[in-house]
Amino acid sequence: MANKTTAVFFPFDQFGGGGAAAGARLLADAFRELLDDNRREKVATRARCYAGKVRLHEAAFDDLDALQTWRETGQELVRQALARGDFLIWAAGNHLGVLPVYDELAGRDMLVVQLDAHLDVYNLSDCTKELSHGNFVRHCERLPPLINVGHRELLLRTEYVAKFYRQTFSAAELTIHPDKTLAAIGDACVQPGRVLVDLDCDVLDPAFFPAVSEAVPFGLTPQMLLRVLAAIGMDRLAGLAISEFQPARDAADRCLETLMWLLEHVLLAVYER
Repeated sequence: MANKTTAVFFPFDQFGGGGAAAGARLLADAFRELLDDNRREKVATRARCYAGKVRLHEAAFDDLDALQTWRETGQELVRQALARGDFLIWAAGNHLGVLPVYDELAGRDMLVVQLDAHLDVYNLSDCTKELSHGNFVRHCERLPPLINVGHRELLLRTEYVAKFYRQTFSAAELTIHPDKTLAAIGDACVQPGRVLVDLDCDVLDPAFFPAVSEAVPFGLTPQMLLRVLAAIGMDRLAGLAISEFQPARDAADRCLETLMWLLEHVLLAVYER
């Protein structure tokens, strides 16, 4: 069990997915309110298991200097958390804001399970070759072991995808053969030992989570997301990254509430085990 949790809110949304920085900031506010509410509660609740164990850091990109060093700044924050042995919560703006986590995990004995509607290695004719939230995996000098779950990719060739991902499990596979696919995901997570889950919110079907910039149909339900986490094994979890939450597209805070429920669910699983 992790002694402490470092929760970093990293509102970076340059190079695609603009507007998601507001999502990271909103999550920071809601998470701070959650901790404050638990602190004020006089009746014993399950939240006491993580009371006083969460360090909260909110990064800022208010000037050009901060933007120019965003990747180095993020990597140092991840490095510090891992050096302390903390459980890591990383809430980025767009998915590119999770790149510093990938940078720091490269070479470490940790698997990244990427929950994402997209395989972020796009090289199609109308895609930019410059670093963006849709191709950042191609720009990593070194990658951590990487698995995708929940993609809806139909065009990229299997042999090309295999250059970057150890395995991929599509949303279609999860829907058509759920038990078989969940078992395969669990098997893929056994060998590395520790796992960081990288949740791009568009892995969820837009019927349940419309607050994203690049919604793709035939996605995961929130219930299937919980089954995927169970298949990975909460005892293997070393961290959770969240990105691509666009609050301007939310309705009555339904998507915000989904993410906050998930964050507290994960914290309880980490500290009650």
